[in-house]
Amino acid sequence: MSGEMAAAGDIATGMLVGRAVEPHAGEATHARHDHRLCLNCGNALRGEFCHACGQVGHVHRTLAAIGHDLLHGVFHFEGKIWRTLPMLFTRPGELTRRYIAGERARFISPLALFLFSVFLMVATLGAVGGPIGGNSKSERDGVAMTPIALRTELGKAEARQKLLETERQVLLAKGGDTDKIDDQLKEVRSDVKGLTAARDLTEGKLAPVIAAESIHTGSESLDQRIKYAVKEPKLFLYKLQSNAYKFSWALVPISLPFIWILFAFRRDVGPYEHAIFAIYSISAMTVGATVLAVASAVGVPGGMIATIFVFGPPFHMYRQLKGAYRLSRFGALWRTFILINSATIAGLLFFILVLGIISGK
Repeated sequence: MSGEMAAAGDIATGMLVGRAVEPHAGEATHARHDHRLCLNCGNALRGEFCHACGQVGHVHRTLAAIGHDLLHGVFHFEGKIWRTLPMLFTRPGELTRRYIAGERARFISPLALFLFSVFLMVATLGAVGGPIGGNSKSERDGVAMTPIALRTELGKAEARQKLLETERQVLLAKGGDTDKIDDQLKEVRSDVKGLTAARDLTEGKLAPVIAAESIHTGSESLDQRIKYAVKEPKLFLYKLQSNAYKFSWALVPISLPFIWILFAFRRDVGPYEHAIFAIYSISAMTVGATVLAVASAVGVPGGMIATIFVFGPPFHMYRQLKGAYRLSRFGALWRTFILINSATIAGLLFFILVLGIISGK
């Protein structure tokens, strides 16, 4: 229950953060005209808002107003989400083009949507399970992470090893030939070693599997980080996820040069258009990953999830490129192919950036 409550809190926080980025972007309000002068700057009011500083004409001074502001921020933001998200996945190019053209009041701004999508993904992974131990459903239900079958097979292999060793000692005492038993022992010991390594990996114990002394990449800084990851894998993964979450905004400037190359000879589009395209695209991928995580948690077949994961992003990129930049099918196709490879490079650069932030000590 605590995980679900924390997730709900994160989602609400994401809405409020997005609302802070995009306050009152054109939607109607119902403020009362109780004051003739603006309480903030003293200018005469000309409607619901002060024309000089933008403050609302009527201000609340009750405890209930705090709850009203909370609900107002969450649900007004949510109302714009239901107009933005469908277009983000069905007509992403049109959404991008309309926002750039100046149609702002109906849709969530790219930055606000991006912030909300990141909060949503982190909250969802925290609730349904993710790469960091301690959040998976099996752990919340008190079930060990190591599969029962793996432990059973390891126990059988260790028991057989002891039996063969006993048989070998008896045979040696009688002066018999031990070659056959030696071959069986070699095979069983190999099985025990492999099963032990698999168990250690599933329990997050990488140190017995990878000897820290054997890590020599040529870079002392990289060696320290790898050794740290081997020694404390769960803590390292937690830091990796935390830093990726904090610095997720860096994906936008990293992606901009790659998008600019695709339209280097277009004079009607510039950095602003590319930035809006990138932010909406990354937001769509983030929300999509969140949906797939939920689908996996509720038991949707893995084959279906894998198919969407592989073919969904390229199709979305194609649709957004074609609509946002008004491209032909061929123009959108070859740019999609290049953009997929560019996104891979950008993701690798982002991973290197996040990895470099993590202390190797």
